Amino acid sequence: MTEPALIFIDVETTGTRATRDRITEIAALKVVNGQVIDQWSSLINPACTIPAQISHLTGIHAEMLIDAPRFGHIATAFREWLGDGLLVAHNARFDYSFLRNEFKRAGQDFRASLICTLRLSRRLAPQERQHNLAALLDRYGITTIRHHRAEDDAKALWALWQAWQEEHSQATWQRLLSDERRHRTLPANLDSAQLEGLPTRPGVYLFYGHNRLPLYVGKSVNLRSRVLGHFQRDHQDDKEMRLAQQVQHIEWEETAGDLGAQLREAQLVKTLMPIMNRQLRKQRKLTTWHWPHAGTHPELLSGDALLSQPLSGTLYGLFRNARDAKNTLRAIAEDHQLCPRVLGLEKGKGRCFASQVGKCRGACYGQEPTELHAQRAKTALAELQVSVWPWPGSIAVKEQPTGTAVAAWYVVRQWCYLGSAASLEKAQTLTDVPASFDLDSYRILSRFLRYPDQHGLTITPL
Repeated sequence: MTEPALIFIDVETTGTRATRDRITEIAALKVVNGQVIDQWSSLINPACTIPAQISHLTGIHAEMLIDAPRFGHIATAFREWLGDGLLVAHNARFDYSFLRNEFKRAGQDFRASLICTLRLSRRLAPQERQHNLAALLDRYGITTIRHHRAEDDAKALWALWQAWQEEHSQATWQRLLSDERRHRTLPANLDSAQLEGLPTRPGVYLFYGHNRLPLYVGKSVNLRSRVLGHFQRDHQDDKEMRLAQQVQHIEWEETAGDLGAQLREAQLVKTLMPIMNRQLRKQRKLTTWHWPHAGTHPELLSGDALLSQPLSGTLYGLFRNARDAKNTLRAIAEDHQLCPRVLGLEKGKGRCFASQVGKCRGACYGQEPTELHAQRAKTALAELQVSVWPWPGSIAVKEQPTGTAVAAWYVVRQWCYLGSAASLEKAQTLTDVPASFDLDSYRILSRFLRYPDQHGLTITPL
């Protein structure tokens, strides 16, 4: 049985974002039975500018590419040349992602099996700190004329491969290759052994980079499926590609169910401040519109008003700053022909400018009764109304999905998440924990506690 050819390949690009940046050079060696039988090398016109720092790194400048073919012009011929070969590259998913996107632009769905020499190096020499191609070539005394040029790097990679084969027995080498192919979708800097215990249960997961820098915190009802899913979309998602390039360590925590996973995710993001979590990050002081029972217009208060009991009036909306709060109220006023002056959005007396252009029904100068204006405004704001805490004190929310023996109790007071416990007795000890209002936890809790039965939750006042 003839083994598939090994394609030692390297690409140079205009940047690191596979979905937007383009290839500027491709070189590949086709190896069969330990012999180079053919090679492919070509500059590629990316049809876009090359950043100065990239040109400085690779030595490839725009004027060198004027007469070079675009990828679409060589796509069919190159695809035929590749055949069913195994692509061998250093940090293989990077090169593969660029190839897949370039073929996609050319109207072709390209797929290939990969062998990543960066991952191989980490398996072969786990005691070494440096595994980049330059460090490996220096370690094995392999010289190359031009670093970061595709042809030189592809040839150097083949020389490194031969050095590894001479260093290890055939059985050891084949075992390493078999293991690499089995984990070919995983990030190059991540030890596959870390993923062996990933459960299929709900929980949160944490991705760390170099020196345990927190990169990303996520949650799922199926931890294993979600974590592995990150590494199967890196060719079509720049964020996933950045994550796959940087992740070196993974941790996870199991939870009883979806509610626990969402609350813990929000808590960890605010504690660790991972660099790739844009949502759920710690917010500044929140604001809300408070409409007193006897008032004619709302007033802007701190979101801490939610902790005040009893509350004399109604709260509308929770905003990350006063500007967002005012812009939201201003947009509602314009949509419903409410008076911005009566609502306190602008100063002055008498007829407002909005009434002069037909965007106010005249509450500012008596054309519309104040009571009717207030009623219309409250109706318009109804969809933003903040849920008032319906319990006299703290509660314990029990989550135990049907058919499981795992349960957890989450302690909540005034929409503030205080922590979780493995029993109701332990939950009672958390009632004195200082409360800190968090917008994301409020949204999670209000969504789940609105219909607790639908989520399999049991609420016990403490």
